[in-house]
Amino acid sequence: MRKIKIALIGLNRHSHAQPIISCIRKNDNIFDFAGYALTHNEDERFPEIFRYLDDCKRLSVDEIMNDTSIEAVAIETEEIYLSEYATLAAKHGKHIHMEKPGGTSVSEFEALIDLVKKGGKTFNVGYMYRYNPIIRDLLSRINSGEFGKIISVDAQMSCYHPTETRQWLETFPGGMMFFLGCHLVDLILQIQGKPENVIPLNRSSGIDGVSAQDFGMAIFEYPNGVSVAKASAVEIGGFTTRRLLVSGTKKAIEIKPLEFVSGENLLVSEAVEFENKQSWSDRGSSYKSGDFNRYDDMMKAFASMVRGECENPYTYDYELELYKTVMKACGGEEK
Repeated sequence: MRKIKIALIGLNRHSHAQPIISCIRKNDNIFDFAGYALTHNEDERFPEIFRYLDDCKRLSVDEIMNDTSIEAVAIETEEIYLSEYATLAAKHGKHIHMEKPGGTSVSEFEALIDLVKKGGKTFNVGYMYRYNPIIRDLLSRINSGEFGKIISVDAQMSCYHPTETRQWLETFPGGMMFFLGCHLVDLILQIQGKPENVIPLNRSSGIDGVSAQDFGMAIFEYPNGVSVAKASAVEIGGFTTRRLLVSGTKKAIEIKPLEFVSGENLLVSEAVEFENKQSWSDRGSSYKSGDFNRYDDMMKAFASMVRGECENPYTYDYELELYKTVMKACGGEEK
């Protein structure tokens, strides 16, 4: 198996830089880690993440871009810089794994998609639930017609963030909807396709004087019903009440919690399915996934795409439509 020579660009505190670094480094039978470049003094600003790189080779962004032996980059900057550095990588013909969801400009993201589409390189966006085994199985079964027509999706992904983090959400349009709600928009779009209309309902709780929109909610209108995404940063117990409820004309399923920790770097999901349309006492059929590490699966899939062993199931056009829908849910820039 050919190793993929890869470099890292940037770090972030609140997303997935640390597990992506760990995954690349431990899977040295898959990746040849060339080194890293920092973009905005991240070593000083995020020392708790930078320590995972303390024995790795430091490069400049230009050195990474101009080294033709480095065929792939993992872009883990803060969200506002993602599209900028992904665009630079696309101009230099690199395969790209990028943190979700992109920068805050629709026109900039459109230009990025145009570049990667013309270059034909892998463009992989780090939406973590794409690598959850129960969700992957569910999407396959929905597509096969097992659940009938989908009437609605209720997707929730909340937590309780400290005051500093909640104020940081002001960096983005839609605040919490941009930061975590984007994962839920991805699920709704995969299950139901493009909505007829999106109604953003993002709010600031005002708790502790925070002015950012730390309560994210959006409604997605479809011909057969209405779906909802909710992502609150001020919900006690929010980690354990994260869920995906899909209601179809033949079946319904609730995955709750979406994921919970089962061991070091391992997660498990639990689901309940319902088929009885009449019973008030039906508790459904419960089951769990096996243990999984979503980042290992994500980066192994990326390497397979780069080697040409499989196609990316998420097309360039899908990623663009998803980004535009996320921005509509945030009440931000759209075209």
